[in-house]
Amino acid sequence: MTQTCATLDLDAFEATRAAVAADPQLGRGTFRATTSWRDGTRAQTVARTFAVETDEPTALGGTDRAIDPMELVLTAIGACLTIGWVTHAAQRGVRFRDLRVEVEGDYDLRGYLALDEQTRPGFSALRYTIHVDTDAPDATLEEIRRAVEAGSPVVDNLVNSSPLTGAVARRPA
Repeated sequence: MTQTCATLDLDAFEATRAAVAADPQLGRGTFRATTSWRDGTRAQTVARTFAVETDEPTALGGTDRAIDPMELVLTAIGACLTIGWVTHAAQRGVRFRDLRVEVEGDYDLRGYLALDEQTRPGFSALRYTIHVDTDAPDATLEEIRRAVEAGSPVVDNLVNSSPLTGAVARRPA
């Protein structure tokens, strides 16, 4: 069955694009997520009205009952790329029979376990593969790939490393 991107509201997307083009202030905002510790290495993060559970594998002291935070990074990349592919395909009239994004990240636990100062605790390399079943020509698929990478907020955050600041707020006694 050919996917049509029928649930993508391209009119709403284009209306938002036009409104932000006319008044850039409309495009500014803040996403917020709050993570609460549950037990051991388990936590729950709430963003808007959505909740995500996280945990560590048993080898790292967890119970392996939920996705690892590093896997959430891969999930964010795959989800953002998928949204971009669907949006850019719809704008070009491209139809998919199937679309799947596979994301991998290489890590070395020596960084996380503080065993080697030269080893990063995060991913040393990230890569993805778009698995697509479509009649669109290769040139169009490459055009979509380039446009998606250029416009992906998640890819941008990883490639350009957004500044991160932190603070501790102690609960009043």
